Amino acid sequence: MEKIKIFGFAGSLRKDSYNKSLLRAAAELLPENTELEIFDLEGIPLFNEDLESQTVAKVREFKAKIKAADAILIATPEYNYSMPGVLKNAIDWASRPYGDNSFEDKTLAIMGASIGNIASARAQYHLRQSCVCLNMHLLNKPEVMVGAVQGKVDKNGILTDEKTKEIIKSMLMNLVIMTKQLKKI
Repeated sequence: MEKIKIFGFAGSLRKDSYNKSLLRAAAELLPENTELEIFDLEGIPLFNEDLESQTVAKVREFKAKIKAADAILIATPEYNYSMPGVLKNAIDWASRPYGDNSFEDKTLAIMGASIGNIASARAQYHLRQSCVCLNMHLLNKPEVMVGAVQGKVDKNGILTDEKTKEIIKSMLMNLVIMTKQLKKI
């Protein structure tokens, strides 16, 4: 059976990001015959259309890894009621220049964590809007919105909340099923 390759990244540059903790937890909860590669957006410059044909190595690597993946997993915090600028910036680079959209026809699962109770819901919905334009196949359920996350990870950033682990595991299983269906595996 072919292994499903998931490419994941967090919309945060912070070393101890709760959303990076969610990605690390996801790597431990993968269904059989699935792998997750986690990528750090640190080093991707601000998008400039004048420079899109001369992309830096970090952007080329990012785009290549997206294209090589079967599915995408994004963990996003919420900043000012929306997705972080670093995440939108990375998406802009990966979908440009026109006609070279790395996200084209990829399946996508979104999750997010926040110290507040809304748990990145608004950021996730804005991200979903952007992904429609990118012609991605978005997983709708389950939604993984981890509120009050500071009480669900230990001092080392390890997810300890069993209920959150179960919902992440369910999301990953559904992402793999949807990916196989779309790829006709």
